[in-house]
Amino acid sequence: MLEEAFRDEWGRVVASLVGFLGDFDRAEEAAQEAFAVAARRWPVTGVPDKPGAWLVTTARNRAIDRLRRERALAGKMHLLAAPEATVDEVDDTLIRDERLELIFTCCHPALPLDGQVALTLRALGGLNTAEIARAFLVSEETMKRRLTRAKAKIKAAGIPFSVPGAHLLPDRLDAVLAVLYLIYNEGYGGRVDLGAEAIRLGRVLAALVPGEPEALGLLALMLIHHARRRARFTGPDGADGADSADGADGADGEDLVLLDDQDRSLWDSRQIAEGRAVLDRAIALGGRGAYVVQAAIASLQTRERVDWPQVAELYRRLADLTGSAVVELNRAVALAQAGDPAAALRAVDRLDLDGYLYFHSTRGELLRRLGRDAEAEAAYRRALELAVSPPERRFLTRRLEQL
Repeated sequence: MLEEAFRDEWGRVVASLVGFLGDFDRAEEAAQEAFAVAARRWPVTGVPDKPGAWLVTTARNRAIDRLRRERALAGKMHLLAAPEATVDEVDDTLIRDERLELIFTCCHPALPLDGQVALTLRALGGLNTAEIARAFLVSEETMKRRLTRAKAKIKAAGIPFSVPGAHLLPDRLDAVLAVLYLIYNEGYGGRVDLGAEAIRLGRVLAALVPGEPEALGLLALMLIHHARRRARFTGPDGADGADSADGADGADGEDLVLLDDQDRSLWDSRQIAEGRAVLDRAIALGGRGAYVVQAAIASLQTRERVDWPQVAELYRRLADLTGSAVVELNRAVALAQAGDPAAALRAVDRLDLDGYLYFHSTRGELLRRLGRDAEAEAAYRRALELAVSPPERRFLTRRLEQL
């Protein structure tokens, strides 16, 4: 129960304390103290009726106690006048939820992107430094420096702990969504459980800005993709990947399974249904942005009979929105699936993506379908040169053997 409360309440407690103290480090220290007290007391006394209120109250009281002990009063004198509260005096509904301010602070454009991601995972997700470092394949010391620099930048630049004004909100919300999407994609690559963490943060954001269709679109996209995670790989003996890591990288002994070949019984049907319901809400709000369109594509791809012409049309809309050559590549794949590999190849050959693994593997597949085996072999060999993960290399090697 403590672990569940930690995941559910950490971001809320830290946000409340950052707003109260105006200091990330002091906020984290006080939150950690409150959770440590909970770890000692709750197994004996039981979990309080209002665990969130208990943790916020305890953390605030600990922060005030620490300030009094340290006598570090510069700029903090007003806090010493705050009386200690008891949990009975605090109602969950009266504690202002300041997580939205914290999200926008962590994802401020003045911070480097790696700092935004790390600080979001630390302050809102409650991941410790070692977990974040492991997720992004850097040393714990490197990640510690990133977090320290991000917090120092917030202080030095006077970055406000606030939701941006209406004229700035769309651009700033885009930055927040991009950070959450990056976190999810790292999870999709099989590192720690960032996929699930990104979904949890996406739920928080969608609840805090319920009228923003793109926030709902991103949540729907992540839910639908994550629902297929167990079917994306098989073990070396042909067993399913139910216990394997998620993502494009997979585990060393696993093999990549393409969408058409996936065992749909391994898909999480409830999560797909939830994703579709969230997508419906986004569309009802007039959502036509990039995340909503991507979620619609993901939803179509989980239908029993995929409407590939419709998928291709949605990729065309997405390409218009993003100007991305990778989106155009995905549209070509949809054209091929719809029955026109020649048109797909013409579309692919117009793209400038020579350094991109999936450009060459897609060309190889299209050339193979068109019976141009020698050219297909050359394309697959180029893709193999660019492949890094063992599952991708094994997949491409099998394709070459089949030729």
